[in-house]
Amino acid sequence: MRVAITGAAYVAPLDSEKPTDATTAWPDTATDIGWISDDGITESNSADSTEIKGWQGGQTVRKVISSSEMTFSFTAIETSKTVLELYHKGSKVITTSGKSVLAVKAPGPDRRLFGFDVIDGDSHVRIVIPDGEVSETGDITYKGDEAISYELTITAYPGADGTVAIKYSDDPAWGTTPAP
Repeated sequence: MRVAITGAAYVAPLDSEKPTDATTAWPDTATDIGWISDDGITESNSADSTEIKGWQGGQTVRKVISSSEMTFSFTAIETSKTVLELYHKGSKVITTSGKSVLAVKAPGPDRRLFGFDVIDGDSHVRIVIPDGEVSETGDITYKGDEAISYELTITAYPGADGTVAIKYSDDPAWGTTPAP
């Protein structure tokens, strides 16, 4: 049994070199997104299907997947240039003479490489999203007894071969079959 004790979330330009294992350092182009709330990271998979009914008796004879989607959601609890630019897609933080400005623009396309490291002791799982985009954001609450937080949902887009995410592990249990 594994538990996701700790980890990290990363973002990099879309054309960045992609990690190819669970433990090699992320490329220099990747930025650690920072603190994530104790809710961790949620991976979701959904698929819609269409039923094909047979004329004889109206029985379902086949289901065809008509659409599918893989998303990863988390709440960043660090206010940084990286987080603000992810939350406000298409906007850039400009810093001059030690003062920063974020002119919030209407969201536009902003596809990037994303990744997550999930760690339990010596076990390390790495999830790489070669082509993803922040597709949903939650509300920001400014309140005296809570951290300012930024809910982000990343949609993973398929590559030419249909791959939406790649998972690597250095856990030997991944390569074994449990005894019956």
